[in-house]
Amino acid sequence: MNIFKMSKEELEQLSYTDIAYEILKKEDRQMKTLTLFKKVCKMLEIGEEEMMELIGDFFTTLTTDKRFYSLPSGFWDVKEKHSNKIKINEDDEDMDSLDLEDDSDDEVKDEEEEDDYSDESDDDYEEDDIEDLVVISDDDDSEIE
Repeated sequence: MNIFKMSKEELEQLSYTDIAYEILKKEDRQMKTLTLFKKVCKMLEIGEEEMMELIGDFFTTLTTDKRFYSLPSGFWDVKEKHSNKIKINEDDEDMDSLDLEDDSDDEVKDEEEEDDYSDESDDDYEEDDIEDLVVISDDDDSEIE
């Protein structure tokens, strides 16, 4: 789709972010929010006053649209031009301290977790309280009604 060859009526059928996406792809450069939105508004023949009313919604839509990539200092670009590379430092001290074969700590952690979920109210009852409890069997259900 070449938005630069479209009529105003055709462009009005597109969202602002669709137009912004095509602008970033065609111009092949990063742009600040205001610069990008000014280009969108120019194509749609939107005036300065209306543009200032709409720019907040445009920015919000850019941040939630997965096609866009936010760069430092307020610049935007299309996400497909950027890749997420994770660099793993082999000299990391945390990696040296890991012992993947030692499971002895797991047993201690499991016991600690069980203690965290214990019901503290179990310690508060007295044996006399149990004597007052009544056990109802399935046969007694008809009498409860």
